This record gives sequence, structure tokens and C-alpha cells, in this order.
Amino acid sequence: MKRIALYDTTLRDGCQAEDVSFTLEDKLRVAEKLDELGITYIEGGWPGSNPRDEEFFRAVKKLRLRHARIAAFGSTRRANIAAADDLNMRLLLKADTPVVTIVGKTWDLHVRDDLRISKKANVEVIGDSIAYLKKRVEHVFFDAEHFFDGYRANPDYALECLTAAAQAGADVIVLCDTRGGSMPHEVLAATRAAARAVSVPLGIHCHNDCELAVANTLAGVEGGAVQVQGTINGFGERCGNANLCSVIPNLQLKLGYHCVSAAQLRMLSEVSRFVYELANIEPSKRQPYVGVSAFAHKGGLHVAAIQKNRETYEHIDPELVGNHQRVLVSDLSGRSNVLYKAKEFGLDLDSTDPAVKTILEEVKRLENAGFQYEAAEASFELLMQKALNGKVRHFRLIGFRVIDEKRTEDEPPLSEATIMVEGPDGTVEHTAAQGNGPVNALDRALRKALTKFYPQLERMQLHDYKVRVLGGDAGTAATVRVLIESGDEHDRWGTVGVSPNVIEASWQALVDSIEYKLYKDKKRSTVGTQRAGKRG
Repeated sequence: MKRIALYDTTLRDGCQAEDVSFTLEDKLRVAEKLDELGITYIEGGWPGSNPRDEEFFRAVKKLRLRHARIAAFGSTRRANIAAADDLNMRLLLKADTPVVTIVGKTWDLHVRDDLRISKKANVEVIGDSIAYLKKRVEHVFFDAEHFFDGYRANPDYALECLTAAAQAGADVIVLCDTRGGSMPHEVLAATRAAARAVSVPLGIHCHNDCELAVANTLAGVEGGAVQVQGTINGFGERCGNANLCSVIPNLQLKLGYHCVSAAQLRMLSEVSRFVYELANIEPSKRQPYVGVSAFAHKGGLHVAAIQKNRETYEHIDPELVGNHQRVLVSDLSGRSNVLYKAKEFGLDLDSTDPAVKTILEEVKRLENAGFQYEAAEASFELLMQKALNGKVRHFRLIGFRVIDEKRTEDEPPLSEATIMVEGPDGTVEHTAAQGNGPVNALDRALRKALTKFYPQLERMQLHDYKVRVLGGDAGTAATVRVLIESGDEHDRWGTVGVSPNVIEASWQALVDSIEYKLYKDKKRSTVGTQRAGKRG
């Protein structure tokens, strides 16, 4: 079975999409998720383009990635300057990644009208840049920008650029449909021509301006490409990039290529929703393979047929990509998803356990109210624990009050929270704290009250906080969903809260984050004690 290397550029090209923005913490979480999915290469950003990307390349080294290799992205050196003196080249090396990807022109129109140098000079720029980096970096990939437009306009020159990259030592030459305007038959023919011209492995990078990015990617693979580039959910500039959530299953399930393991393929829907959630974008219901409507059935004829044989109206088993069949009148599936998550969390749960039904009913009720658990794994694990063992509870709220006061027009508002809680021994703790906003003040007051009982909470940090309005019809009275990312020295986790009151929604997510921290600490301590007993 032929292997295809997956190159994800969600954290660089995907971030160039309108309405898509990731914090540093988001980018690190996405990188970990992509690694779990089995992505071969993760493009982290353009060193020097912004402080966040510079910090990402420092911080990502601390992650324990098991599979993926991080790539830094940049451009070829400027004309009329040595590669060693080019700032972009120096910043790429400073990123200290095992892979560097550089983009260079292969369309003579761009050479003439954009770079405004001779075609010969552009070829020299490509060769010099790759040769310089190849002596200093383990793997150098060359993105042949506008290759298909260039091949259409001047095939000899476009191939000459590829030859220069190959001779300079490029490990992979990536053919780019940068404008997204090519047709599949054009991509196939040009890729085959490139494969005849150079012996270096080829990659394919397509944009979606004609709604053909996925089709063009598949055509590129048919033409000889062994690396595919794209983004999760097709995020990208203008109309987006090739959607890896469609490319991967098409290659693996339809065309027989190997991209990821079967277990990793089952993560695809989860990863899609995870990235949507961190980007604070509502998932596309009708997205192929991973959308919640991808295997949903409403018409009576369809429902009657799939109850007899799902293949009548489903082109694959949805479980293969981590999705599930839905009947819109009554949801008849989901049990396997619960069992899968239980196994992932290390929980002992059998398909015949009444708790499975309890969990399904509770998830259905809460999701109907606006809860989503794709990026709130901790809240979902607590929900499962509640069904199995009763509610996880380490303290009891007696009450809290949050005051937001603005005294003058020119001064920032003052936020103060007071809280009263009952600890595990029945002791009541009453504290107050100030913050830069009402939620921050409430977070500080709660942890101040609880550290007396649980000192380990001092090592817990709140990394990120997101609010999404659920439906805009109610205006300022609309329900909101709050997603919080927390962490300690061992792990990071997400929690969720939903309410028409943003403080209440935040409180729900904050409580879950603390309860999860204490629950995990207890679980970790129990496992450690058991292991010590076995060694003894």
C-alpha cells in the first residue's frame, strides 16, 4: 500500500483565513492534536512575521510530539543579496526546526511583474536559497508557487525552476495551485510532466477558489505526488485550502493509499470539531465525512432503508472517520462513541451498562441546551464519572457576588468578586479578590478560597477563555457558551459552561476546570500508589 505524507499548514496558511485567529496556546493544542491524528509535518508559521509565531517555535519544542515534525515557512532569498545576508534565511534557521519550507516563484508573470528580475536571476535565487538551507537543515521543501499557472503559460520555464530546486538539494518539491483556478485534468497533466522532469519526490498544495482543492489534490496524487498539503476544515486565504478532513479519507478509503492508522482515522471528526472550537467558528454541519449532517437522515424513505442496511444511503461506515449515523426524528446512535471515550479515559464501561444510556441522554439534553464537548474533554469526562460513580464534588458553593464598577469615564472599570464555599471537612471559607474583569476576579476569589483545602491549585493556570453567542436573535439576552483551557505541570484540559448569563456560564466552566484538576490528581495518586504496591 503506497504511503502518502501529510503536511498540515493550518497554523500558517489556515491562520491567513478571514475570521481565523489562534492564540499561542491554541496553536500548541492544535499541534498536539495533529500529532495524535498522525500528521507527518506541521507547519507552525513564518518566523519573524509576528511575535506569536516566534514564540510558537520556542514553545513547541517542549511538547512531547510522538509522530509529527515541525516545519518553519519562509520565502527564497531576495534578489541581489547573498542567502547568508538575507534576514528571512536567518530567521528560518533561528526557528531551529527539522524541516524548512520555502516558497519561490515559478510563473514568469510573477518574476516579471512582482519580483521584477530576470528569469535567470529567479532560477539562481531558487537554487541558492535551497542550497544554503540544505547545508544547515535536515529537510528542505520547496513550494513551487503558482506552478500550474506557470506551467500553463510557459511550461519550459516552470520546469526549469523545478530542476533548479532539485539540483540544489530540495527533499520535496511541492506543486502549488496558489490562485486555486486550475482544473483537475490540468493538475494531473502538469504533475505528470513535473514527475518526468525531476526525480525528487513531489507534493501538492491546492487552494479552493473553484471548489476543486480536494479534487485537484487527488489529481496531483494520481499524477505522482507523494506528499499532500492542506488544512483542517479547509481553513485558508480567500476560499481556503485543500481540506485534509476530506483529502485523508478520500485517499485512504476510496483510493487505497495509506495516510494514518485506522484508529487515527477515527479521530478525524473529533479533530475537525476541536479546531473549529478553538478558532471560535461554528462547525459546518454539511462538511463531508466529519460534519454532523454528513450521515444524518430525515426522509422517511431513507430512514426505512438505512435501518435495514446502512449502505443504502451511506457511502462509508461513519465510524471509520469518528462520525455517527443520525436519524433526525430520534437519534439512534452514539453508544459506540461513549464507549470509545470511556476507553480513552481509562474508565471501565461495558456496552450493557445502564450508565451508557444515562450518559447518552444527558449529552443529548445538554447539547440541546448549547453545550459542546469537542474542545471540552474535561467536562465530558466529569459527566461520564457522574453517571458511573456519582457527581465529582470537592467543595460546595454557598454563594458568590461579582461587582463591576466604573467610577469615571477615563478610568478602567474595577472588578471584585466575593465568594463563600464549604470545604471537604465542612469548614466555610469566605474570601474576596479583584481582577481585570468579572470572570478573572471570580476565578481568583474561588481559587483563593480553595487553596486552603487544596494547595495544589496554586500550580494550576487558566490559559485561555472564549465566549461564543449561541444564536443572535435574542441580542444581549442570548445564551452564551464559555470555553476555558486550564493546565498544570502535567497536562492541559478544556471545560465548558452554557447560560444566558455570561458569569454563570463562566462559573460552570471554572468549577469543572478545578474539579477536573482535583479529580485527576486523585486518580494520578491512586495509580502511583498501586504501582508502588506492585513494585513492593
